[in-house]
Amino acid sequence: MNKYIIFDNTKLLEYIGKNSLITPCYIYDLELLEDTFLNAKKSLDKNFKNAEIHYAIKANHNPKIVGIAKKYGMGIDCVSGGEIKRALEQKVDSQHIVFARFEIELAIDNDIFAFNSESLEEIQVINQIAQRKNKQVNICLRVNPNIDAQTHHYISTGQFDDKFGIAFVDILNWLKDEYRNFANINIIGLHYHVGSQILNYQVFQSLAITTNEHIKLLRQNDINIKHINFGGGLGIDYQNPQQNPIVDFDGYFARFREFFKYSDELVLHFELGRSLVGQSGVLVSQVLFNKVTQGTHFVIIDAGMTELIRPALYQAQHKIAALIDENINQKQHYHIVGPICESSDVFAKYYQLPKLKRGDLLAIYSAGAYGKVLASEYNLRPSVQEYFI
Repeated sequence: MNKYIIFDNTKLLEYIGKNSLITPCYIYDLELLEDTFLNAKKSLDKNFKNAEIHYAIKANHNPKIVGIAKKYGMGIDCVSGGEIKRALEQKVDSQHIVFARFEIELAIDNDIFAFNSESLEEIQVINQIAQRKNKQVNICLRVNPNIDAQTHHYISTGQFDDKFGIAFVDILNWLKDEYRNFANINIIGLHYHVGSQILNYQVFQSLAITTNEHIKLLRQNDINIKHINFGGGLGIDYQNPQQNPIVDFDGYFARFREFFKYSDELVLHFELGRSLVGQSGVLVSQVLFNKVTQGTHFVIIDAGMTELIRPALYQAQHKIAALIDENINQKQHYHIVGPICESSDVFAKYYQLPKLKRGDLLAIYSAGAYGKVLASEYNLRPSVQEYFI
C-alpha cells in the first residue's frame, strides 16, 4: 500500500471533511515532498563530489516548498525578479541563486551567484549595468545544443528553432573576439536546458556527450571555465503516480556521471523542478453537473483551466480518480470538463470513472508542478487555495 496520504482516498476525504475545504483546491503531501527532496540530494551526492541542485522555483513558488529546498541544501533557479524576492524572503543565500533573463538590476544588487544569459545582447546590457554599479557579475552562457528533447514542442528548448540559448559556434567566436572588451563580467561556465518532461534518458546522455565536445573546443582555444549547468527537464510519471511517486534520481545523475568526462574537474549544477514537486500535489474538484449530449456523457467540475491549464495548453494527461466509495462497480466513460467559457477547458475525454453524481469529489493527480503557479483569474475566478497535509 502507498504510504502517502494524497494517494489514500479515505484519509484524503477525512482531511477535506475535517477541515471543511472549499473546492477546487490544491493539497500537497509534505511527507512525499520531504522524501523526494531528500532522495534527490542523496542521489546527487552519491554520484558527484562537487555539484549542486537549484530548485526551479517556477514549478511551484509556494514559500513552504522553497523552504524545503533550502532545508536540503539546494539553491534556487529563478527567472524573474519576483522569484528572486521569494527566494530571498525564505533566507536562501543569494550565492546559491542562479537567474535567467529579466530584472537584471535587482539580481545584481543582491549579488546572486550567476546569470544564465540567453543572448549576446543581454550580456552587453548586463555589463553596462554592472559597470554603472561598479560591480563584477558572473555569467554562464546558455548554449542551444540543437538536441531534440523528445517532448511536447511547447516545452522543447534546445533546438535551433527554439527561442532559447545561443549557438555554440557564436559563443566560441564571441569569447575569442569580444569577451576581452567586457570588463565587468566574468564568464564562469556554460548553461544548458534542452526541454521539460523528458522521460528518455538517452537525451541526457546526448547532452553530456555534446557538452564534452564544447569543453574540448574551449580548451583548444585556451578558454577555461569552472561551472557546467545541465539545467533540468527530468520528467515524472503522469499516468501512474501512485506506483512512481518519486522519480529515478539515481538513474538520472548516473547517466551524467557515466558520459560526462569532466565531472571531477568542474562544479556541476542541475535545475530540477517538476521532478521534485510534481507528484506531491493533487487538485481536488467537485462535480457540479452531469449531462448527456447525443450519447456523450459530460461531467462538469468546479475546477477548470483557470486552476490547471496544462491539459488545455499542452494537451497534458493527468490521472483522475473519483473519491467515492459507492457506485465503484458501475463504470461510465466521461468527458471531464471545467466551467470556463472556452471549448479547450477539458481535462479528459472518454475517461472511465465510477458513475458520478453532483457533489462527488475528483482528485487530479501530479498537479504539484505548473499547477497553481499557472492559475489565472479569467472569468473573474477566485484564487485557488493551497493546503499541506
